Amino acid sequence: MSQTSLEPMGNRLLAMLPQEEFNYLLPHLEQVSFALGEVIYESGGLQGYIYFPTTAIISLLYMMENGSSAEMGVAGNEGLVGIALFMGGNTVPNRAVVQSAGDALRMKTKVLQDEFARGGTFQRLLLRYTQALMTQMSQTAVCNRLHTVEQQLCRWLLLSRDRLSTDELIMTQELIANMLGVRREGVTHAAQRLQELGLISYARGHITILDRRGLEATVCECYMVVKEEYARLLD
Repeated sequence: MSQTSLEPMGNRLLAMLPQEEFNYLLPHLEQVSFALGEVIYESGGLQGYIYFPTTAIISLLYMMENGSSAEMGVAGNEGLVGIALFMGGNTVPNRAVVQSAGDALRMKTKVLQDEFARGGTFQRLLLRYTQALMTQMSQTAVCNRLHTVEQQLCRWLLLSRDRLSTDELIMTQELIANMLGVRREGVTHAAQRLQELGLISYARGHITILDRRGLEATVCECYMVVKEEYARLLD
């Protein structure tokens, strides 16, 4: 991959690296594209790559034995997918599914682990991102337990919008329901309510955010807790 093909840098973590460290990693980065709903990895499997999303959004799901699922966290151009690979293991504890189609940069696990072990800015950034992601996962668990489906949907929409350059989201209600761990009917009702309020429009898997401020006024506190923690640790 050429230097030109990575400018402007599409992943914020990589963009924060000093030029010297980035130049070292550059030959090891490979651009890949993902389709909506594509499974990047399954829980428990050995993983050969770590992924730095640029335009894609990846949902981290916990799968139950009966096939049901719930989203633990989400990663986009602010971070990476596969923190377990530099935290001491070669396997991941969850499934990673593409929530919004797009591109990512991938790096072989061994390269990542060697560079992480060297220390420096790269290691510090990955550890700070891990702390931010842990906050998001904890807040998601609280939100799913205490807040309404409508509030959860607002949180999910805002977190998605923060990682995209457009107000247009392509997402089926079934996939949203699987990520939120709720019945599809609940998502349908919540989406209709937000549409009645003029906050979004929804048709055939296309969601358009019409009033971001309105969504922020409707969402629970969980969204800002996560947003502020990412800003504190990574901005």
